[in-house]
Amino acid sequence: MLNQLVLVGRIVRKPELREAENTKKYSFITLAVPRSFKNVNGEYDTDFIDCILWDSVAASTVKYCDKGDIVGVKGRIQSRLIEKEDSKKYLLEIIAEKVTFLSSNKNKEN
Repeated sequence: MLNQLVLVGRIVRKPELREAENTKKYSFITLAVPRSFKNVNGEYDTDFIDCILWDSVAASTVKYCDKGDIVGVKGRIQSRLIEKEDSKKYLLEIIAEKVTFLSSNKNKEN
């Protein structure tokens, strides 16, 4: 069995490093990933995919990446059960195991 995915997209907002209760560092990034086909109106739709980064992957992404940068994410899909009152809901999460910095969208001031 295999649970592996690869995404390439632009970071939607500047990542921030956070610390969990167990002192593990983490960050969230949202990737804007355009679809490879046009919709009925002849336009390309974009998917916005949330990813969770842990430890050194989170720290290096926060240090070197900014909004608009293109990155590649290799990771896995993980599901989690959320129970509220009388309802149960499964939440799918993307756990990033590796982030590759592909291009920077830095403004050139020179």
